[in-house]
Amino acid sequence: MFFDELKINDEFVSPSRTITDAHYLFFAGLTGDNHPSHYDVEFCRKTRFGKPVAHGLLLASMTALGGSYINSKLDGFIFLEQGCRFLKPVVVGDTISIRFSAEKKWRKGDQGFVRFKTLIMNQREECVLEGFHLYLVDLNLQEEKES
Repeated sequence: MFFDELKINDEFVSPSRTITDAHYLFFAGLTGDNHPSHYDVEFCRKTRFGKPVAHGLLLASMTALGGSYINSKLDGFIFLEQGCRFLKPVVVGDTISIRFSAEKKWRKGDQGFVRFKTLIMNQREECVLEGFHLYLVDLNLQEEKES
């Protein structure tokens, strides 16, 4: 049962991915966020970044724990809350990796709770996003799967 196996400070990594224009376009198409800071090179030359930057919420969405190799152990995990802050811009061509570490876990009746720290690191090992996810864990469902 994953909840009981999980230890504080356990770490998980999602496969790395290189950000492309397609990520920007898909996200803009999905959300309607077509601000020029994400695609207009001339507009962006006048900004502090100098080039188009990835949408913050695109990056936050890439921290989905289900995208990590522990996806198969997440039965009964229900995503409750997320928070993050953006530390550095991400641009087309950057390769990012997402890291998770279990910060805290607790029980309340037949429910468990797990808080993961989330980090996105770029190819230079710079942290570009730090945040957290909070999950509710249905312990009854995990017990049923175990038997």
